[in-house]
Amino acid sequence: MTMPACFVGCDVGKNDIAVFFSASATSVMLANRPEALARFARSLDPACLVVCEATGGYEAALLEALHAAGIACHRADARKVKAFIRSLGTLAKTDAIDARALARYGAERHDRLERWRPQPEDQQRLQALVTTRRDIVAARTAWSNRCKAPTAQGIAPLLDPIVATFQTQLRAIDQAIAALVHAGRLAARAARLQAIPGIGAVTAYSLLALMPELGSLSRRQAASLAGLAPHPRQSGARDAYRRVRGGRPAVRQALFMAALAAVRANPQLKSFYQRLIANGKKPIVAITAAMRKLITFANAQLKQLS
Repeated sequence: MTMPACFVGCDVGKNDIAVFFSASATSVMLANRPEALARFARSLDPACLVVCEATGGYEAALLEALHAAGIACHRADARKVKAFIRSLGTLAKTDAIDARALARYGAERHDRLERWRPQPEDQQRLQALVTTRRDIVAARTAWSNRCKAPTAQGIAPLLDPIVATFQTQLRAIDQAIAALVHAGRLAARAARLQAIPGIGAVTAYSLLALMPELGSLSRRQAASLAGLAPHPRQSGARDAYRRVRGGRPAVRQALFMAALAAVRANPQLKSFYQRLIANGKKPIVAITAAMRKLITFANAQLKQLS
């Protein structure tokens, strides 16, 4: 990547965006409205790099305006940016300070920052549906447990309709997800994933929605992005037990149930799992290793479609 001419940090809020320009060391406030964002994007130097944080979707309009104007932009991981700000020794927090820190973050790491690109419309809709489905499943489980609690005997008739509503909406979302996947380009990818023993429709749709990079990664990248790479914990003579960390927790959760099925239905993973157990590995460690194998298989299958 070429060196950007300047760096622009944008701290995005629901109504306003704090903007810092590294070239002039000035800050301005910008309305988070499509017309204002379009004017802002057109006013920027085409050789600059804009950095913002993921803020629950409020950054979407800014990113789309920048992309339409041909301005390079990066949507930063909020955890990484917060750690970067702490490393500077900054204790104060304002929108202007955060915007300045985002510009500095871009200046110091621009060669390693992935440029944002819009996802296809069907990919965005699938991600929204799958994320909503996860939320509904979690809510249904919470309310079902509340209905079964000893203290809920007197009010169970009032709670049962809530659980039934969640169940109805869950069926509707499942139908919408299946219709979306099988009506377009995602059908072949879903079929490839479901051909792997242990991966059913729900897991396949979750992987397509939450990890669209599958098929374009190395096996190590796929494991790391899924949060299944064991990271070393060594210091001096101490070499502690390696643990998986980072990545995308939602992908890891989807693969857990798939791995439980795979170590029974997939002969290759079954023998792999049993060999780990026979060697003294804890069951959770063996299942995690099976999850890592499963995401590797999925990545390899989708590579064949590229």
